[in-house]
Amino acid sequence: MSNESFDLVVRGLRQESSSVMSLELALPDGRALPQWQPGAHLDIVLPSGLVRQYSLCSDPGDLRRYRLAVLRETNGRGGSEEIHSQTRLGTKLTARGPRNHFKIEDGAAHYLLVAGGIGITPILAMARQLVAAGKSTKVVYCGSSRQTMAFIDEVQEIMGDSLAVYPKDERGRADLLTEIKDAPAGTAVYACGPERLLADLQQITMDTLGAGAFHAEHFAAATPPPSTTGTTDTATDAPFEIELRQSGRTLTVPPEKSVLDVVLEVNPSFMSSCEEGFCGTCETKVLEGEVEHRDTILSEKERAKNDTMFICVSRSKCPKLVLDA
Repeated sequence: MSNESFDLVVRGLRQESSSVMSLELALPDGRALPQWQPGAHLDIVLPSGLVRQYSLCSDPGDLRRYRLAVLRETNGRGGSEEIHSQTRLGTKLTARGPRNHFKIEDGAAHYLLVAGGIGITPILAMARQLVAAGKSTKVVYCGSSRQTMAFIDEVQEIMGDSLAVYPKDERGRADLLTEIKDAPAGTAVYACGPERLLADLQQITMDTLGAGAFHAEHFAAATPPPSTTGTTDTATDAPFEIELRQSGRTLTVPPEKSVLDVVLEVNPSFMSSCEEGFCGTCETKVLEGEVEHRDTILSEKERAKNDTMFICVSRSKCPKLVLDA
């Protein structure tokens, strides 16, 4: 993962479904792009200044281009509408990354990949890699109708008979319970999609395969699972200090402000987006101190390392944190 920003040029645009458009992006000079693995996404800075996150869904082996896919949400926060209405061939976009908190872990006997709507983007890249590596894999793809489901032909070509498509207008809601119960022992579940889908799937997976089998990427802030150590109770928040090692500044974070709020006061260009602990844009390396994690991104194992934090929501368990910022 890189924290450095770089410019990309739109080299291709394609309508992938009734409401999804894909973008092919390349470096202006055509050099090789930074490497990435399935599950990774880019932070994209739009011409308006909005920052949004989009999963990479191209081939990690082809570093001449990145491919992103964007669902047009007319009642969203404005980013997707800006891309669909204003992006043209030759448009320049600023990017940072790739970053990845949705990596495939080795060692599963079988991989069940579940996508809801635009959640197919990271799942598509995962499916391509797992099948190429000869891993036992099945994809479950849910959507409102075939016309709205991007890359349906591409994922069919990759998966063949190991694809279950659930267009709601044809088949109703996906039978997730049966899909999980039919999965062999040692199955790992990777899912991306709307919160209702992920919540249902997580509960079924925990009850059937165990909590450790479930891995997900969220579109929006989610309630942390019961096993997390974080808290969102702000009533007892205490002030603490942060030392920004790169700038040499030491600042106080009061109870009513986030670390991000304080950092933005001295560095207005610091990149952030969701401010709810799910997108990963504000990830910051921790050099010293113990973090009180409140995000919905890091696993328990990643939290225990105490080497990174999402400063829009997480705080400190000690009087002072030293951050690489």
